[in-house]
Amino acid sequence: MRKEMKRYIIYFIGVVILATGLTLNTKAGLGVSPIISVPFSISEIFDLNFGNLTLVLYSGFIITEMILHKKDKRLRLLDLLQLPFSLIFTRFLNLFTYIIPDFNEYSILLRLFALFLAIVLTGIGAATMLNMNLIPNPGDGIVQAIATKIQKNIGFTKNCVDFISLCTTIFIGLCFAHSVVGVGLGTVLAMIGVGRVISVYQFAYDKMSSFHT
Repeated sequence: MRKEMKRYIIYFIGVVILATGLTLNTKAGLGVSPIISVPFSISEIFDLNFGNLTLVLYSGFIITEMILHKKDKRLRLLDLLQLPFSLIFTRFLNLFTYIIPDFNEYSILLRLFALFLAIVLTGIGAATMLNMNLIPNPGDGIVQAIATKIQKNIGFTKNCVDFISLCTTIFIGLCFAHSVVGVGLGTVLAMIGVGRVISVYQFAYDKMSSFHT
């Protein structure tokens, strides 16, 4: 019982860290990670709530996952559990959006540092949640569901989902703001950096786990 409680606490900490990292990514003003670029660009163009738009995106992911898993009741139940997770997670996004200041008016060095910190926190948060093997982030869940359906590896599928997200964001920006919104240096660095952080964190986690066993 104590071990299970520890898993849930660590998972919750991972959720908070991930929400902090993603929010800080948007505040650095250098471009956001592909998976959240669509709700971020819409929120910036139409002055709408970023957390609520992310909830809409995640809900779309969950519905898609359930369609892809229509023959597996167990997986569909796990997909459905992502909905309360999404609601809680996006409330943290709203909270941190209110707390964390914008870095647009600061020096480029400070903005780069904020971006670096955002990438590190995003990677650590995602890896922490993954290691607890509970409810997946819908952004990761949709990638895994599509990868299984098309019988491709997760890395390839993740790149495809990121590419589609970026194209959608660019299209929305050009159509409604006549400029690209939310895509920049930070987008490229997030695409590369988050995966590297997860790999390093996972290596350290596996080493520590083997040391304690």
